[in-house]
Amino acid sequence: MEILAYFIISVYIIALVYITFYCMVQLHLLFYYKKFHWNHVQEILEKPTDEELPFVTIQLPIFNEMYVVERLIDNIVQFNYPKDKYEIHILDDSTDETVTISKRKVNEYKAKGFNIEFYHRTDRSGYKAGALKEAMIHAKGNFIAIFDADFLPRPEFLRATIPHFKNKKVGVVQTRWEHINQDYSMLTRLQAMQLNVHFTVEQQGRRSGNLLLQFNGTAGVWRRECIDDAGGWEADTLTEDLDLSYRAQLKGWKIKYLEKFGSPAELPAEMNGLKSQQFRWMKGGAENARKLLPTIWKSNLSFKQKIHATGHLMNSGVFLFVFIAGVFSVPMLFAMEFLGFSTTPFAVFLVGTVSVIAVYYVANVQAELDKESFGKMFLKFVFLFPVFLALSMGLSLHNTIAVIQGYIGKKSPFIRTPKFNIVGIKDSFKSHKYLAKKLPMSTIFEGLLSIYFLGGLIGGFYLDDNSFMLFHLLLMFGFGGIFFYSVRAVRLK
Repeated sequence: MEILAYFIISVYIIALVYITFYCMVQLHLLFYYKKFHWNHVQEILEKPTDEELPFVTIQLPIFNEMYVVERLIDNIVQFNYPKDKYEIHILDDSTDETVTISKRKVNEYKAKGFNIEFYHRTDRSGYKAGALKEAMIHAKGNFIAIFDADFLPRPEFLRATIPHFKNKKVGVVQTRWEHINQDYSMLTRLQAMQLNVHFTVEQQGRRSGNLLLQFNGTAGVWRRECIDDAGGWEADTLTEDLDLSYRAQLKGWKIKYLEKFGSPAELPAEMNGLKSQQFRWMKGGAENARKLLPTIWKSNLSFKQKIHATGHLMNSGVFLFVFIAGVFSVPMLFAMEFLGFSTTPFAVFLVGTVSVIAVYYVANVQAELDKESFGKMFLKFVFLFPVFLALSMGLSLHNTIAVIQGYIGKKSPFIRTPKFNIVGIKDSFKSHKYLAKKLPMSTIFEGLLSIYFLGGLIGGFYLDDNSFMLFHLLLMFGFGGIFFYSVRAVRLK
């Protein structure tokens, strides 16, 4: 029994160490982010004349997006870029009505004089990466702009991004994601909170610290020479954007990140859509860690760059260790009681919690003060942040499965995140075609885990030990909430 107690405590400590390392990396990025804004001098770019503007190929990879593809195409043709200086390629792998809608819109805008083409694949080999790779033979532009189906870029997008390529070392220009339906529901607000961290503290922090950034798969522009030099699109991971970003930077190319230029997009409005997105991102991150870390550590990057690249590529692994810490926290109650240990030494790990609070506060309050008053932003943060923590913990089982599959090399198809043209609070996705038709077994386990952590709360009361009360409360509500909204989304059919 004593050996088992020490084993439980050891595993729990290992999980906390990993989580704390992740939090310290985030805190270091926060330092660089603040340093950037303290020292930043507004960059003034020389605007090229229309005659000097380069020819751009705009690629729109889509798959079964009948609710948003028309909106996408209507938006792209609004670019205030000379019509003879860009072409639009619809890369449609769809198997439903999206094909008809896309063709109709292409014919409509061809008749209006736009340089727009429709390319349809029937096998989806390589998924999005495969579509982008095959489409390169049709692209005439020296610069390639890419947008997913849920994006609504601003008319000045190309004029705001293309001038940055005057620096010959810049291979990618990435813009910040904004959220057209952030206030639709609690779920979309919490997603926005997480994404705001990535598109402020993480991306700008990495830029400020001369660390490796990433192209986010959409709302950015590539220099074609950079794509070719880095080896082109590869489909051996589910996040081909992260993969090509790192291979390009290892070749010496730079990524330019524009924090102040936003590209609006639609957030997943229902739980199972969010889960499919999270699964792809988490598994893809783990796959890229497996693929790229050996090369990174053999490269000529500085030690700081290697450490941060490792933290970046392995950040999806934090869900694995959050899940382990959660599961082991219940028997920890009894192990600590059995051995007569105090939980006081574990207070050292609170530095990680404080770091995460600081990062999310800066990204969602300080960085957003131009949108609302400080008082409103602060109160929203105080209310939403605990809910966000609970949601993240509740997703840990789902994301752990994705991470483990990525690390062991198990292959799975690229499952896109369905969008339903949800913009205002009156919009509904009820009875829409792309809703999940059945519950995976993992959702049942999420419901059971909520009951498990309720047992942890009861165990704490029984032992008169409040050490894990807040942790178990968040886990209980997190897994319970994920279970409830997953079931509810299926029942909406």
